[in-house]
Amino acid sequence: MTLYISALRLDARACRHLKITDGYSLHRVVYSLFNDVRSDEQKQHSAASGFQWADKGGDSLGRRLILLSDRPPVSPEMGELETRILPEGFLKHSHYRFTVCMNPTLRNKQTGKLTPVRGREAISAWFCSRAEKWGFRVEPQHIQVDSINVLRFTAGDKKTVTLQQATVSGRLTVTQTEHFQHAFTRGIGRGRAFGCGLLQITPLPELPFFN
Repeated sequence: MTLYISALRLDARACRHLKITDGYSLHRVVYSLFNDVRSDEQKQHSAASGFQWADKGGDSLGRRLILLSDRPPVSPEMGELETRILPEGFLKHSHYRFTVCMNPTLRNKQTGKLTPVRGREAISAWFCSRAEKWGFRVEPQHIQVDSINVLRFTAGDKKTVTLQQATVSGRLTVTQTEHFQHAFTRGIGRGRAFGCGLLQITPLPELPFFN
């Protein structure tokens, strides 16, 4: 499968024009870059959109987003968009440095409700315990939680959404190549429509001390 990695840069004028004010407005801008190729039935069954994104932050001068997709994005209404094809063999390494924005949650077995995982140590443990199902291993000494934020915004159906985001970074070792590639391509965890779950990875040298 060909994958496309893109960077969208929005200057201050573009942010004002596009009314970038919260997580939902970023969601709206990202979704405007891709034609929805899913059928109504696929949407009802929550089929993957084929793209994911992450907010890399900004300041008074503008904002930057990165996107990973299974098809090229269309030209944006405003802003500068750069798209490249992911290099062949990029996902065939054994060790990577990673950063990912996660929505760490646990489901209450009695009520069925999702509750946020709180605290840096608990979030680190939560992430490490789930890494194997995503096809990689993260040692506790090789992970850190860089930031924790709570977003609140009104979605398109006027429903108020509260989303805890934790930026996690560190070093991972691939244990199941197929699962890892699927995790990278589709994203991991919850909240992917709102910028969570995109594994941002950089290959590391094959050195003995990573074993």
